Amino acid sequence: MKKNNVYILEDRGILYIQGEDCLDYLQNIITNDIKKVNDNMSCFASLLTPQGKYLFDFIIVKHKKGYLIDCEKKQIEKLYKQFQIYKLRSKVEILNLSNEFVIAAISKDKFLSFENSEDQEGFTIKYSEDPIVLDPRNKKLGGRLIINLEKLYLSIKKLDLKSSEIKEYYDLSFKLGISQLNTNKLQNKLFGIECNFEELNGLDFKKGCYVGQENTARIKLKNKLSKKLLPIEILSGSIKIDDEILDNKKMLGKILIDEKYPFGLLKIKDENFNFDKKFTCGKASIKVLKPDWL
Repeated sequence: MKKNNVYILEDRGILYIQGEDCLDYLQNIITNDIKKVNDNMSCFASLLTPQGKYLFDFIIVKHKKGYLIDCEKKQIEKLYKQFQIYKLRSKVEILNLSNEFVIAAISKDKFLSFENSEDQEGFTIKYSEDPIVLDPRNKKLGGRLIINLEKLYLSIKKLDLKSSEIKEYYDLSFKLGISQLNTNKLQNKLFGIECNFEELNGLDFKKGCYVGQENTARIKLKNKLSKKLLPIEILSGSIKIDDEILDNKKMLGKILIDEKYPFGLLKIKDENFNFDKKFTCGKASIKVLKPDWL
């Protein structure tokens, strides 16, 4: 990412949760510790099924008296409904602000050029009254400015930013092993811990109970994590969802996302897994990419 490039992430949506019970409400359902989140620190988190299977992931940012939830836009209505299910008698209000706010991604170097910024994942500063977050999953993804649409283009001009192709941003995200598009295809297909949420700072094993915590903790404590969600490079041919990934005739995993940035769930517990090797997958020849956190 070049220092002055900006990527308008129109495929992201924003919810806002406020009310006197909003901290306890979120603490009881998400995988990370909401008590870590303040005006200077944001976090990555997820919402799981009671069995610990993946449902949604998002970035949480403190804003005024509540929390902004930054999520894939095509998932935002379903996430809104899921939050409503858990609301019960909690004194919280959940608003969909996706038509009012937008996410603008900037480089890490640009983020660090702001006064009072720090080189720490999740670190949050304010530009005027708008939060800018150094991506809590991986700081190589740069900063995320959450801003009202009406102020976006004037702010881009004032900050001397150049609007750039979002393909550059998502190419980098893919290389880093972070799935941000078509995440609906992951729902109920794998455990949250298999989505690399621990490596991406989205799990807190000390916070106590949350939805799906029991199975997540059991997999971690009994060292039963043998599969990971990893990016797939297609060398030739084509793939589709549920295609098996084969090493000769040995099944290593299967495809879960088959779109432009494909991901597969693979057995890679063996430290000697060969990331240079070509594998067969349906009608395709593929390689499994190794993110730098692995």
